[in-house]
Amino acid sequence: MSKLAASDKFVDLSDYGRPLAILFANQLKNTRVTPIHVTFLFGISGLIALYCILQNHYFSAGFFIILKSIIDGADGELARVKNTPSYTGRYLDSIFDIILNFLFLMAICYVSKTSFYITLFAFFCIQLQGTLYNYYYVILRNKSVGGDSTSKIFEYKSPKALPGESQKSVDFLFKIYTIVYGGFDKIIHTLDNDAYKVKTFPNWFMTLLSMYGLGFQLLIIAVMLPMNWIEYIIPFFIGYSVLIFVLIAIRKTVIKA
Repeated sequence: MSKLAASDKFVDLSDYGRPLAILFANQLKNTRVTPIHVTFLFGISGLIALYCILQNHYFSAGFFIILKSIIDGADGELARVKNTPSYTGRYLDSIFDIILNFLFLMAICYVSKTSFYITLFAFFCIQLQGTLYNYYYVILRNKSVGGDSTSKIFEYKSPKALPGESQKSVDFLFKIYTIVYGGFDKIIHTLDNDAYKVKTFPNWFMTLLSMYGLGFQLLIIAVMLPMNWIEYIIPFFIGYSVLIFVLIAIRKTVIKA
């Protein structure tokens, strides 16, 4: 099952690792490896990248950050090829992402001259950027004929567990998810509360928006690290947030509900 109908597919700048993720998932299709196993694997890759940053091995850190992004896409692909979608995997994936994002920035703060509070603000900015991308993308996925609707536009209550997963696990992970993401979701919903009324988003808009996708954000970090631009990473992502208001303005004026 594809995330989107063919007519809604767009060039996703943050999804550059998808071909390798599909290849990896297909290799695991007939094995006992589950999507959850793959989720833990991308977490391990992220922790290795974190260690490399702390040891000033920036080229290696960039490699493992990109590897993390590729594996990050493979868990969902494996769930699709095995036809085993789960809310457990969906929430666990997102929780791992936000934890690793925070740790990456804290590691960059530690090895650079950036202040702790400025780094916290950059983390807030990065998460808000990613939330905008996810907000519009999930709207598109839910309205796309035959698309993936595991992710919901509004996460108000814990969903009913799908076959093969525990309701207790879903409820527990949902609570954690709402704690770490709920505030960012509310901010974006407040900034553009009519977006869900839009019938669809043009492909060009989604491609532009994908600059805020997690994969593209991590690619920027992975490129800046070996170029020894570590002092500029935190300020860059703060300034990068200006596009949030530009993209919302485009949505409201060009792509009207």
